[in-house]
Amino acid sequence: MAITLYRLEGCPHCEAVVDRLDDLNIDFDSIWVEALHSKRDEVKRVSGQRDVPVLVDDERGITMSESDRIVEHLDRSYAAA
Repeated sequence: MAITLYRLEGCPHCEAVVDRLDDLNIDFDSIWVEALHSKRDEVKRVSGQRDVPVLVDDERGITMSESDRIVEHLDRSYAAA
C-alpha cells in the first residue's frame, strides 16, 4: 500500500488525517510542505491546488484534499479491511 500525505506542520486538518491513519494502522509517507501557498508547487502538480492536506492513495488511484473527505475515504476503504 502506498499512501502519501502532503501536510503542513501545525495544521489541525492535517493532524486529523494523521490521527485517522494512525487509528487504522495505515503506513504512510509524509511530505512536508512550505507554509507559503506560493511555494507549494509540488502540491499543485499532484492535486491541482495548493491547500493541504492532500492524500495520494496509489493503491486506489485516488488523489484528494479536504480532511473530512480524506477521513471518509480512509474509513470506507480501510476500516473494514
